[in-house]
Amino acid sequence: MSTIPEALAIAIQHRQAGRLEAAEQIYRQILAVEPNHAEAHNNLGNIFNNQEKLDEAIACYRRAVELKPDFAVAHNNLGVAFKEQGKLDEAVICYRRALALKPDYAEAHNNLGVAFKQQGKPDDAVACYRRALELKPNYAVAYSNLGIAFKEQGKLDEAVVCCRRALELKPDYAEAHNNLGVACKDLGNLHDAVACYRRALELKPGYAEAHNNLGVAFKQQGQIDEAVACYRRALELKADYAEVHNNLGVAFMEQEKLTAAVACYRRAVELKADYAEAHNNLGIAFKEQGNLDEALTCYRRALELKPDYAETHSNLLFTLQYRVAVTPAALAEAHAEYDRRHAAPLRGTLAHENVHDRHGRLRLGFISPDLGRHPVGYFLIRVLENFDKQRMETVCYSDRMVEDDLTRRFQAAAAQWRDVAGVSDQRLAEQIRADQIDILFDLAGHTAHNRLLVFARKPAPIQVTWAGYVGSTGLKAMDYLIADRYEIPPDAEQHYRERLLRMPDGYVCYDPPVYAPQVARLPALDHGQVTFGCFNNPAKITPQAIEVWARILRQLPGARLVLKYKGWSDCGVARRFTEMFAAQAIDPGRLELLGSSPHVKLLAEYNRIDLALDPFPYNGGLTTCEALWMGVPVVTCPSETFASRHSLSHLSNVGLTETIARDLDEYVELAVSLAGDLPRLAGLRAGLRARMAASPLCDATRFAANLASRLQEVWEQRAENGYDS
Repeated sequence: MSTIPEALAIAIQHRQAGRLEAAEQIYRQILAVEPNHAEAHNNLGNIFNNQEKLDEAIACYRRAVELKPDFAVAHNNLGVAFKEQGKLDEAVICYRRALALKPDYAEAHNNLGVAFKQQGKPDDAVACYRRALELKPNYAVAYSNLGIAFKEQGKLDEAVVCCRRALELKPDYAEAHNNLGVACKDLGNLHDAVACYRRALELKPGYAEAHNNLGVAFKQQGQIDEAVACYRRALELKADYAEVHNNLGVAFMEQEKLTAAVACYRRAVELKADYAEAHNNLGIAFKEQGNLDEALTCYRRALELKPDYAETHSNLLFTLQYRVAVTPAALAEAHAEYDRRHAAPLRGTLAHENVHDRHGRLRLGFISPDLGRHPVGYFLIRVLENFDKQRMETVCYSDRMVEDDLTRRFQAAAAQWRDVAGVSDQRLAEQIRADQIDILFDLAGHTAHNRLLVFARKPAPIQVTWAGYVGSTGLKAMDYLIADRYEIPPDAEQHYRERLLRMPDGYVCYDPPVYAPQVARLPALDHGQVTFGCFNNPAKITPQAIEVWARILRQLPGARLVLKYKGWSDCGVARRFTEMFAAQAIDPGRLELLGSSPHVKLLAEYNRIDLALDPFPYNGGLTTCEALWMGVPVVTCPSETFASRHSLSHLSNVGLTETIARDLDEYVELAVSLAGDLPRLAGLRAGLRARMAASPLCDATRFAANLASRLQEVWEQRAENGYDS
């Protein structure tokens, strides 16, 4: 019979070869002979750990350290098991105990770093990994983990260096290939990221994390079907992987499967109740479904779990804009809370100097994730193209991951272009300061992927918010908001944190797509009935809007209503809205709900629409411009908030004021009256595109000159009042 040391050696060989049952049997035999053998308890715990039987593993490690309190390896292993259970505080205690017993224990330093990283303490994690590498310079695992910690700090170049060093030491290290992919992805190098994940999976086909990360990269490349396949494979391997359920929900959102997305997010928070990101995403899905109260509940829960979650706070503020009862005063206070919680602590972290002669060219910086085919892109591109280059020099900071033809127009129009996807807020702020930007534009506000916390650091002397949001950002660091006399009447100025920079016409300039179809003949002339349309987000279609639209449809029994936007093709969303119309005595057969389509096809759908109904209180912006360009008048009813007055501005600048209602009763009257006067509708349709093209709304030369003059004025005022830093 083998001695106990010989049996231990054989069991270790079995475990290393993956023969876990054979190893377990030997350890049990050893313990049957010698119940107090600490190493056998520890090693049996390792078997259970490999089998993901964490409770059994912990019991073994506890017994090992009871028998041998100075057993550093068992303390470390107990920490690993606690970490796998998500008990990070207990894990840290175990690792610290192991290091107290064995200060030069490189593996325990590394594991302590992993725990700190998962606790959201990247600086402490970096210190641990560095110490592990001092003790063990060729420790590939520590290099890989250090790379991920650098990634968490936003030091992406350093992260890549560390991961590559890990792979030099251990070329077949699947985890390091995966981690290198994560760093490349955050740098915007999606092609390299995909290659890294694929290599990781070649080495380790059952690597659920790499399948998930490959899915994330595919999603960012716009390959949604491929992303879904990756997430499904990850869940086959690890069904309780909350992060993958969340990511699958994100992919379903892209596929307009909102009901399925909600189910995924719900499953993610069932598995991980404190998963703030999944609560946030569930809120986004509810908002896209038009379930605003549920969305706000989710955002508030995410903020309870993660009070510094600025992204969720922005989502909450944006969603408030859709609510019927919201007031400008309430919005002002809600936005001020964002500033107090997230932005105020960052004020004063950067200083800037006056480095330009105020009579020379102004350097303008524009930060946006939407410099492409997006409402911001359509409202901004011709302004940049028409700036007087002798007066204005433009620098674009783009967070956009996927470029399109409009992105390339922006690149050509800018004096300098910087891709900043993955760059931390602090580093971006430092870059802007180094670029000596005079006036910095926020083009996102509280919408997705905003950079308001860059503006909070005040990297430029003058900061302006414009075009991408629906009112005040709430930031004290934001100096101006570009508006017009329609969007913000004089009696509403008190509700805006920023000073107003009013344009003489509209607050934006529209660039109609060159591929827009020609305007067709009025459809009602051929069909004998009027077709109303609304191509806005379902989140804008409130129960109040449905009630008012139903009043119109009841007065026009032959009329129909077409709703088009991404999400309408989801059966759950469609059912909910048709039921709300049915409750207003509108037969679902009078409704047509259409999902998204290529932009040219979306515009072509307007050739089926006679008259557009604007939603409220958040009405159409770009959507109104597109309807008008396609010859479709828009009936609107502005109220007090910025979001409720877009169409008022656009229609006023086109000169189509007869479709602007003073109240909802007049809104109904206007819609019914126009629907009953087909010659009038046909006349409006025939001349609307030419009328719009000749209006200030599409006059880029005029708009760019006016904006340049306004900017020169505020720069000179700053100079006269004394430069601050």
